[in-house]
Amino acid sequence: MTTIRRFCCNDLLRFASVNLDHLTETFNMSFYMTYLARWPDYFRVAVAPGNHIMGYSKFSIAVDLLYYFFAIPNFMGKVEGQGESWHGHVTAVTVAPQYRRQQLAKKLMHLLENISDKMDKAYFVDLFVRASNMPAIKMYEKLGYVIYRRVLHYYSGEEDGLDMRKALSRDVDKKSIIPLKRPITPDELEYD
Repeated sequence: MTTIRRFCCNDLLRFASVNLDHLTETFNMSFYMTYLARWPDYFRVAVAPGNHIMGYSKFSIAVDLLYYFFAIPNFMGKVEGQGESWHGHVTAVTVAPQYRRQQLAKKLMHLLENISDKMDKAYFVDLFVRASNMPAIKMYEKLGYVIYRRVLHYYSGEEDGLDMRKALSRDVDKKSIIPLKRPITPDELEYD
């Protein structure tokens, strides 16, 4: 049975195997510690029997930070923005290969969306995904996300990123998900 719980400091020493996927962005310890200290509700981990990390996610609602979802299933995120731009942001979602196809990412995403919608009263949730990562794009589309805009050379100046969004209950008119007609560059992003 899978348990989804808050991420704790000790998990930082145990989740490396989840980050081995070539599509997963990794960060230094201080980045993860900042999320853990600032947005503890948005930093979750999925644990299998025997206390094996299956995945994690980072998500946030806060001004000026990123939200990540990583697997072993876990998620990491935050909230950010002002006014109608107040939103939850998925920093990364990754699930360890041996735990994929169990809907762990879906469960983590729904948890993040619920926190953003009910607790933080966000207008939408957004995330960035590599334009070449078709399995992730398809999964997000099944979860109700739409491609809002393309960010040219978002990943290390080499690969484009897609900014995908899902409107929450506060955005009654769904204004937050009306796609932009042109691609943008990373320096045009409102938050980084």
